[in-house]
Amino acid sequence: MSALSRWRANAQRAVAVGPRGIAERLAQRAYRATGAADLLFNLDLADILTDVPAELPVPATRPDPRAPLDIGWVATPPAPGSGGHTTLFRIVEALERRGHRCTLYLYDKHGLDAARAEAVVRAHWPGVSAEVRDVTKGITGVDAVVASGWESAHLIVRYGREPVRRLYFIQDYEPYFYGHGAEYELAAMTYRLPFRRIALGEMAAGMVHAETGLRSDVVPFGCDASAYRPPSPRVPRSGVVFYSRPDFPRRGHQLACMALRLFHHAHPDEPIHVYGARPRGLDVPFVFHGRLSVAELNDLYGRTVTGLALSFTNITLVAEEMLAAGAIPVVNDLPLAHVVLPNPHVRWAAPTASALAGALGEAIDAQDREARAAAAAASVLGRTWAPTGAETVRIIEDEVYGAGERHVVSSTHREATA
Repeated sequence: MSALSRWRANAQRAVAVGPRGIAERLAQRAYRATGAADLLFNLDLADILTDVPAELPVPATRPDPRAPLDIGWVATPPAPGSGGHTTLFRIVEALERRGHRCTLYLYDKHGLDAARAEAVVRAHWPGVSAEVRDVTKGITGVDAVVASGWESAHLIVRYGREPVRRLYFIQDYEPYFYGHGAEYELAAMTYRLPFRRIALGEMAAGMVHAETGLRSDVVPFGCDASAYRPPSPRVPRSGVVFYSRPDFPRRGHQLACMALRLFHHAHPDEPIHVYGARPRGLDVPFVFHGRLSVAELNDLYGRTVTGLALSFTNITLVAEEMLAAGAIPVVNDLPLAHVVLPNPHVRWAAPTASALAGALGEAIDAQDREARAAAAAASVLGRTWAPTGAETVRIIEDEVYGAGERHVVSSTHREATA
């Protein structure tokens, strides 16, 4: 091809993709050339385990059940609205209400700004009293330490070298966050570490067991039905809602965009509402709401008929939150998913664009929208995270004090927290 022909071909492609497409292609080249993808891998190579140890040091004696525990939680720095951190911090609050002391050991391979991270915790999770520390300074002076994700499991072995009880709170089967490569295997190996595993729901526990043959303690999913509820007075419902996270493969973004495209062609008058991150590739009309507070999200759910609640590594919390507000969730069907979410108002669909779009359309076309919305909300009325917190606390106390032992809460502390 001559230089002139190449120039013409490039010019035609530039016209076809437009200014946005040109910018995206330039950014992609810079991304590849600079190795920016490494920024998404949040572990220094020196902090990665090279093998799975058969055993790790534990204390020779157990504390008196009358004495409160010191419990460390290892995690990434939280961002406002993070669902995973919110679930963790609910457990931290439950432990603190029992009189135990908690410490958040946070990690950033580029260097943790502990003061800034603590300010985020205090502003967005004011019920948490835990001290915030940099995990790379060492995990010391605790009776137990809990991993909150695969990276933190590596960090516990690296920086928690004192005898301590180690646990692992599993919210997702995290190897599925990645293609089957190094990150997949680095995540998968953590389930074989000599930690006591606590799985959020039977689906995560089942995935771990299927891949490793190992059992986990299971704690139930919760739902904050007091924060999500139908609007009063009622408002007319229309359209669908979608939580967009394009950079998180487990959220099925491309699949959702194809499903919403099919839905729009079949129901062009029904609005499509999107919140979270701006979707990429959704070439049908939609209303973008950006990041929403709980109150704003409840309002949006209360005005829509149905929505997509997709997740491929565990059931998403979005499903029950939608139900509580009267919106019908369309959930991708996976093994064990029904055990975690045994709700008759959920519309299950095969993970294809056609099946998901069809389920959305069935919810939209159903008669008596308001009656269905009221029944959906009633099905989760009174649901809380209290059972999740209580069972997790029981397991941690059992692991540290000894089988069947529980912390004896003093009368003074009961009065102070009543």
